[in-house]
Amino acid sequence: QDAIDRKEKRSETFKTAVHGLETDTPALKTEELGRRAPQWVRDNLVTMCMRCKDPFNAITRRRHHCRACGYVVCARCSDYKAELQYDGNRPNRVCQECYIFLTGHTVLEDREGKHKGILEKGAAEVSSRSLLCSSLQLLDKTGKGGTRGWFVIPQDDPLVLYIYAAPQDVRAHTSIPLLGYQVRDMPQSESRHLFQLVQSRQVFTFVADSEELKRRWMRAMARSAAGITHPEEEED
Repeated sequence: QDAIDRKEKRSETFKTAVHGLETDTPALKTEELGRRAPQWVRDNLVTMCMRCKDPFNAITRRRHHCRACGYVVCARCSDYKAELQYDGNRPNRVCQECYIFLTGHTVLEDREGKHKGILEKGAAEVSSRSLLCSSLQLLDKTGKGGTRGWFVIPQDDPLVLYIYAAPQDVRAHTSIPLLGYQVRDMPQSESRHLFQLVQSRQVFTFVADSEELKRRWMRAMARSAAGITHPEEEED
């Protein structure tokens, strides 16, 4: 299974990233790597390395950009040099996947990192085939603070809500199984558009950016909670 996961990871590396998210950084096609300068993924769109999935921090794990594909990666995953045609064939910092592709060299398998987990579905890939995705805020138990993130209900996993810290992260930091929950509307409070997921003593309170977005999420979550797994048909 580990070998299968590594093979799938490599085969997916250079597929075109999702369009229409909160980014203007489309992925380069495979044949363009090294020949054309990439558009860098913005630092504020990721909270973890787009290769090994380890979270960034200001001291021990800083952000770097692969000069071939433009991904935001950590120092360990960008500890490679490859000659890039668009830069006069000068050696540049690249990620492991681009290094393998551009040079044909292999690297030790133990650099692949951790085994792929259930939450390791890239936000961009999942959002491109989602029932609904957008930025929301999940409030804490006090209702005063909370975490803002990128929330997705995938088409191929429509009974689960995946929560990412940013829309280009390659790993969700948590998920909520929606089946059996009740969706509860809440009155607008201080210009905040609130709604809840409730099951027994478990309560999640969300804040949407608009009343329209709130209604869309309530409908999508209610369908998932009821076990309705097929996408909605287009309405007039």
